[in-house]
Amino acid sequence: MQFMTLFRRDTERFADADFAPRLEEEAERVRALYAAGFIRQVWQRGDVGGACLLAEADSEEAMRATLATLPLVKAGMLEIVAVIPLKPYRGFGPRA
Repeated sequence: MQFMTLFRRDTERFADADFAPRLEEEAERVRALYAAGFIRQVWQRGDVGGACLLAEADSEEAMRATLATLPLVKAGMLEIVAVIPLKPYRGFGPRA
């Protein structure tokens, strides 16, 4: 099952300078999850600090458990705003 997830940096408690030393470790973990097939696509958000990613997991529980391994999530610096389960678009399926 695929999920769309929105993250937001917790800028109320952390300054940009707090994020800087952790970004390479975060990127390494994201690359590892991409290589493992968990992350399908990832973007930086254009509206606020944070990210949006498309990922694959067996359940929302499994999805959240894997997201919890991200260093910025572990540190409480990146908030999971939404985890949205996705379903296939019916317009691309066979017509009756």
